Amino acid sequence: MLLIAQNHFQLILEVGLIILAIMIFAINLVPLSLSVVTFLSLFLSGGFTLLFLGDFGLLVLSFGQNEFTHPFGPIALLAIVTALASLKVMEESGVNVVRLKKVVYAFLIGITIFGGLMHKSFLLLWILGLFIGYLIISKSFRQKTFLSVKRIMIFLGLGVIAFGALEFLSWITSMDIFSPMLRLSRIEDNSLSSLRLVVQNTRLIGHDATSSFWGPDVGGFADGYISLPMYFILMFGLPYPLFFGLLVTKKDTIDYMVPGIFGYCYDFGYIVLVLMIIVIIGIILAGLIVLKKYRANREKNNKKYLGKEVLLIGSLVAFIAQSTVGLFFFNRTINGMALLTFLLLGSLVLAHTVSLKRTT
Repeated sequence: MLLIAQNHFQLILEVGLIILAIMIFAINLVPLSLSVVTFLSLFLSGGFTLLFLGDFGLLVLSFGQNEFTHPFGPIALLAIVTALASLKVMEESGVNVVRLKKVVYAFLIGITIFGGLMHKSFLLLWILGLFIGYLIISKSFRQKTFLSVKRIMIFLGLGVIAFGALEFLSWITSMDIFSPMLRLSRIEDNSLSSLRLVVQNTRLIGHDATSSFWGPDVGGFADGYISLPMYFILMFGLPYPLFFGLLVTKKDTIDYMVPGIFGYCYDFGYIVLVLMIIVIIGIILAGLIVLKKYRANREKNNKKYLGKEVLLIGSLVAFIAQSTVGLFFFNRTINGMALLTFLLLGSLVLAHTVSLKRTT
């Protein structure tokens, strides 16, 4: 019975540890050559391009949509950045990658357009992730000017153009769903009550039980404001409180448009939030340290870790981008199904820090 999670928080920890164990074995036992990792990244990039295109098509045709950009957006970023890092390795080895580069950029443009049209939060994650990816790839391959005012302005300009294009599209099609200004007005209208709820009722552990949607009967800790996917919980018949859309329709609860730090802080308390931030920073630093070791091996002409190096670059970039957007901009980017993605990316980064030795 001790292994059966009693609430959302315990389930998140248990699932995270299981995913971490699986990733450790996968990274150490599966032969991840550069060609294998490159193929997988291209396959995923093409798949997500089609997936986001289909989802956007359903949105335009008013058949409903699945909003795949929330859970799969960071994985799409992982795939594209991994592919870009692979191209850089091949270029350094003297391989002609002109045709392959065209394919990668076609996928990049496709995901940018279709994913950005679906959700503005994805567009923010995507642009931020590509910028971070550019910095890390430049640093890993010792490019001279990996950061400059011009390049920063280019990325900022791309963001302004993208959001401006969405607003223009919303105007000419009379479809408010494309409008970034509509999202901003929603934050103004609905998020203040959520922030007030957090500030007034958060405790070191959990929150004031009487302020919860469920009332004092639940207990004031891990009430389901932050959770893994609902179907995941229902599949195992776990008796946890679930909102079933109330986070969207009831504004006296934690709105999913507020930054994730408020959702995590309210549901689990200040102590858990601080520990979470420490863990995230630790994962990022560990990934950077391992990446530096991979680079040292590559510069010694040791090609054993090339596949793992480009995979780590993609995983680390996606993890940083999702952490930043999820914690400081939109709770939805790091909650529900997206939380499962977050655990996967963090485990992928940490798995590189563990080496398993085979014995005969």
